[in-house]
Amino acid sequence: MALPIDTPAPDFALKTSGGERLKEVRLSDNFGNGNTVLLFFPGAFTPVCTQQMCDMTASLKQYERLNATVYGITNDTPYVLDEWARQNRIAIRLLSDFQKEVSQAYDVVWPDFSGLGPGTARAAFVIDKEGVIRYSEQTPTLRDLPDCAAIQRLLATL
Repeated sequence: MALPIDTPAPDFALKTSGGERLKEVRLSDNFGNGNTVLLFFPGAFTPVCTQQMCDMTASLKQYERLNATVYGITNDTPYVLDEWARQNRIAIRLLSDFQKEVSQAYDVVWPDFSGLGPGTARAAFVIDKEGVIRYSEQTPTLRDLPDCAAIQRLLATL
């Protein structure tokens, strides 16, 4: 069960591809500056995840107008995420939770991903600029998508 609203968001530092060198993204760097949308997803190069991240890329300007930074988080490596983003023109910053520590901290570990063992569930969180979770959703199945309309409505009020 995903962390509930009104909970302080667990801080993290995750790797993302920065071309030839890996870069670190820290959630708390957004605190005081704007809102953050975290989109946990099961895996790169899967049909539902590809569609989700491509759709989010298409609506990225809307999130920026709502003063929100959007991150996609999964347990793939930064190198896989970089290639997937390149091939699919995904513009959202993708973060590698390779050890599943952040998925565990947000309580969104899926017990068995395609018979491969535990993986990242599909979930969404909105974290306000004070670092508090204001929206929390884990989808009932890996094929279901978070309610982006509800996320945008909430962001409009923050």
